[in-house]
Amino acid sequence: MQWHSVSEFFEMGGYAFYVWGSFGACAVAMLVEPWLLRQHNRSVIRSLKRQQRANAGAA
Repeated sequence: MQWHSVSEFFEMGGYAFYVWGSFGACAVAMLVEPWLLRQHNRSVIRSLKRQQRANAGAA
């Protein structure tokens, strides 16, 4: 597909909302996913440390 101007490129042949919306959703997911994984990892580590302290106190 050839575009004759920058505005034609951004309009994407009338499908700009779908194209750029999909691009934006993908970009957001790629930014949020590592953050969510880091939060989950920290939560698991805190839980394991808590369990370890509880087991050490019971012994």
